[in-house]
Amino acid sequence: MKINQIIFGFIITSGILISCNSNKDLADGYGNFEAVETTISAESSGKLMSFKINEGQVIQKGTNIGYIDTIQLSLKKEQLIASKTVIASKSKGVLSQINVLKSQLKTANVSKKRIQNLIKENAGTQKQLDDINGKIDMLNQQIISVETQNAPIINELKSLDIQVQQLNDQIQKSVISNPVSGTVLVKYAEPNEVTAFGKPLYKIADLSTMQLRVYISETQLSIIEIGQQVTVKIDEGENMKNFEGIITWIASEAEFTPKIIQTKEERVNLVYAVKIDVKNDGSLKIGMPGEMWIENKQ
Repeated sequence: MKINQIIFGFIITSGILISCNSNKDLADGYGNFEAVETTISAESSGKLMSFKINEGQVIQKGTNIGYIDTIQLSLKKEQLIASKTVIASKSKGVLSQINVLKSQLKTANVSKKRIQNLIKENAGTQKQLDDINGKIDMLNQQIISVETQNAPIINELKSLDIQVQQLNDQIQKSVISNPVSGTVLVKYAEPNEVTAFGKPLYKIADLSTMQLRVYISETQLSIIEIGQQVTVKIDEGENMKNFEGIITWIASEAEFTPKIIQTKEERVNLVYAVKIDVKNDGSLKIGMPGEMWIENKQ
């Protein structure tokens, strides 16, 4: 009987120790790695003349990786420039008329001043002053008339300038410049294909820093905060590989645990999503499972 009690006590003690060790071996959060993925689309339409990227290639921001055919845009630009030259010549003719009239007006004003001085000395007549005033009024009216004729020409030149600027912008956007540094995940187009505005060309993501999205219960919210350092673990053969991570985001609202992570029973629980930034040494991949371990938790 005494032996049975000893055996029973050993079993209970072993169960408690196993249970304690089991709790210590449980991570504080489980989830998958993700990255900010950017889909780069064409900003103009035409034949893809050059497209020098491959999936898995690391590309820096600002790198020119190809261009779309710009022949039609360039021809249209030359046509607008030629039209602008013709219209500008008309404007020059009108402006020369205005300059002549303004020169005559200047002379007339000098004559008016001279006549006014003569009248003060009783050497001039009122008729002379009236005649010169009439001439000045006529010249002002002619200048206004010619300037009115020139206004539509000026507006047309401005319109052509805007159209040329629009074409320059389209030609510039025909050069495919990579907007963010990262690794090419998917390539959607090939050289010599005809693309269109808004059509996806490739998808890129910065994999140097990955985000582990984990889910924690409400009771764990009090022991984490943004900026806190945690340990992130991934499977490495039969062992676990450790990384340093920083909590960068905590969801403000609870949600049901995603199906891809927990069992059916656990999926009914409400949890909070947490994002952890982890420096990637090359072993972290998008979709890879990971664990969050909180150090010095109470």
